[in-house]
Amino acid sequence: MRERLQKILARAGLGSRRACEELIRQGRVTVNGQVAHLGQKADPERDRLAVDDKPLPGKPVLTYIALHKPAGVVSTVRDPQGRPTILGLVQSSTRLYPVGRLDLDSEGLILLTNDGKLAQRLMHPRYEHEKEYHVCLEGRPRTEALARWRRGLPLDGRRTAPAEVSVLRWEPGCTWLRVVLHEGRKRQIRRVAEALGFSVQRIIRVRIGPLRLGRLKPSEWRTLNPSEVAALNRVKERRRV
Repeated sequence: MRERLQKILARAGLGSRRACEELIRQGRVTVNGQVAHLGQKADPERDRLAVDDKPLPGKPVLTYIALHKPAGVVSTVRDPQGRPTILGLVQSSTRLYPVGRLDLDSEGLILLTNDGKLAQRLMHPRYEHEKEYHVCLEGRPRTEALARWRRGLPLDGRRTAPAEVSVLRWEPGCTWLRVVLHEGRKRQIRRVAEALGFSVQRIIRVRIGPLRLGRLKPSEWRTLNPSEVAALNRVKERRRV
């Protein structure tokens, strides 16, 4: 049965469909010895598929890893500028891919997996999937400003979705907030905070859906237990309003 290449590659554990589309665009995928193109279909039972001249692997053992990304580490598989990446922190013989990203200066929870189907679900905007952050702002923000953050404000010509924003604690020169988002625009927390006149000192992601950072310290990682994997697979499609 012929299927789109990115679907076959994702099922083989080479990343999300989006990541597999990028492999195809880069000319790293071949079908029967010919460089593949985006939109091409193939039959995994009949065609010879390869990535970087290596035959497509058989059905992989699915791996799920929670990592505490430290600041200064790039949350991608490779970096053209030669900066350290999250894969350099994890010892695994399995080819893993991150589900979503954190910017260079942010810290916290990253999920690494070779389960392309789960990665696709977790990254698709139609699935209801909260992300929780602890955010350190310089000084003490006014109540009115936090209320604006909760309601949402224009960003790139489109209003941000309502967010949960509450004060966790005060420290000398810093207010720690708990921020829960249902969307993930690029550098959203930093940009919203700056628009409200706040200076962000630290951002730590502590939860992705039902998966929590827990006691992992920066650069530490652990394999998910079966109940955590099951909980991630129960993430539901968001109801349309």
